[in-house]
Amino acid sequence: MRILTGIQPSGTPHLGNYFGAIRSSIDLQAKGETFLFIADFHALTTSNDPKALRENIINLALDWLACGLDTGKTVFFRQSDVPQVTELSWYLSNVTPVGFMERAHSYKDKLAKGFAPNMGLFTYPVLMAADILLYQSNLVPVGKDQKQHLEITRDIAIKFNNQYGEIFTIPEPLTSDNVAVVPGIDGQKMSKSYNNTIPIFGSPKKIKQAVMSIVTDSKGLEEPKDPDSCNVVALYKLFASPEELETMRANYRNGNYGYGHAKLALFDKMQEFFAPMRARRDELAKDLGYVESILKKGAEKAAAEAEKTLKKVREAVGLA
Repeated sequence: MRILTGIQPSGTPHLGNYFGAIRSSIDLQAKGETFLFIADFHALTTSNDPKALRENIINLALDWLACGLDTGKTVFFRQSDVPQVTELSWYLSNVTPVGFMERAHSYKDKLAKGFAPNMGLFTYPVLMAADILLYQSNLVPVGKDQKQHLEITRDIAIKFNNQYGEIFTIPEPLTSDNVAVVPGIDGQKMSKSYNNTIPIFGSPKKIKQAVMSIVTDSKGLEEPKDPDSCNVVALYKLFASPEELETMRANYRNGNYGYGHAKLALFDKMQEFFAPMRARRDELAKDLGYVESILKKGAEKAAAEAEKTLKKVREAVGLA
């Protein structure tokens, strides 16, 4: 079983990224052969700052390696280091009806957010299909926002197979009911789009500032409070033991315990939890040549698998 995940290099990871994607992907390493790529080709659809993109790519690699990605179990690489994906994207484009692209919600959402329409945005699902099909992926972890893209991938693969023979594995979505929905400092789902995130790496001062900005009600220090409706408690339970969580809940109900106290307790727990990862990241950042060698080695393994698929595809379409 082969599991494939792609991550766009979009800046500093936050708590939602860690508990929603990073930890889940790392846990998957025990369940099958995993491929994980940095989606830098995809990032070009919305990025126009080359320097920032290069920095985001290497920072993403540092972040995931620091969080526990095991390159002995996962093929970890940059998308652009395996150019076969763009070749496959062209072959797939020639069997993909325009209607598949026109029904993609993500394209409409990007336009609604003010992005200028371009062919990269429009054909994004074809490149995503190439990412998945190139490695004959069986399972693809997907969130709600990417589920339609996987459905389009399946449709493209089936259409290609019907026309040229059984070339591609038809991928299945991999969803998890255990993935935490992490609230942001304003109570909405934590997302860079909402500017409500708490970073997991960076200066303690900046992280503490974000934690202390969590929105609460206006109840005073002495008043009892409802732990079940508080964003601070919702975040604290991601890190606390059952006993620690119950203590905080009791403090809320008893009164004479302020939101400031709870936020400081959350900050301390976060610092303790991420301290080993921050130390590992600092260590890796001192040897970027080593990080590059990991990505290069991963790309070599990925390219070898990609060529196996492309050989079949070229022969099927008549280009052998």
